[in-house]
Amino acid sequence: MPRRARLSLPNVPLHIIQRGNNRQACFFADEDYRNYLDWLGEYAGKTGCLVHAYVLMTNHVHLLISAEQGGSSGALMKAVGQRYVQYVNRSYRRSGTLWEGRFRSCLTQEETYLLACQRYIELNPVRASMVEHPAEYRWSSYRGNAQGEADALVKPHPLYERLGNDAASRQAAYRELFRYELEPGLVDEIRRATNGNYALGNERFAKQVALALGRRATPGTAGRPRRAPEPESGDLFDT
Repeated sequence: MPRRARLSLPNVPLHIIQRGNNRQACFFADEDYRNYLDWLGEYAGKTGCLVHAYVLMTNHVHLLISAEQGGSSGALMKAVGQRYVQYVNRSYRRSGTLWEGRFRSCLTQEETYLLACQRYIELNPVRASMVEHPAEYRWSSYRGNAQGEADALVKPHPLYERLGNDAASRQAAYRELFRYELEPGLVDEIRRATNGNYALGNERFAKQVALALGRRATPGTAGRPRRAPEPESGDLFDT
């Protein structure tokens, strides 16, 4: 059975997970993390992608990006992935694959899920019991988004920028979102959508994605394939 095409639309945020092969480590030293982030920024600029949030874990990567074109995310991940694998194989005298095949991803509804997805990404080290607070972890976007630490890689999403009238108020409002953990049901929802290549959002958002791409954006059901839904009134991706 051919693999299902990845859901991707211009300027619609995309949550991405790239795992190490067999969940093995893909970062071994501080220099590895720094090089990956440098190349991520370089190729994001070249492919027309904006990085809103990220975390580099020992054996996987989470990104939240927006892309100017539907195929830009794939071009970004291919470029940075290949560059990083060449570096690791040369530095550690190894050969073969480093990544677990295709990256996983899901289109993310802005108003309802974008900031939740950012929290999900930046709270990964806390859920993994590596730190007690996301500010303690060096290889994520939290310090930039929440504390104003210089991070040339991060390009804030307009929804984040609407949290306040200036940088200090936006950062304070963003930190307030981290006073409580994400609900377990929301964590599971984000994981299912990302691992399954589905739309992360409400029913209307999923219908709009299906209409724009001409294929389903939610888990299928047994039986004959269903056609993409007919247009509804309103602009694409209204909420």
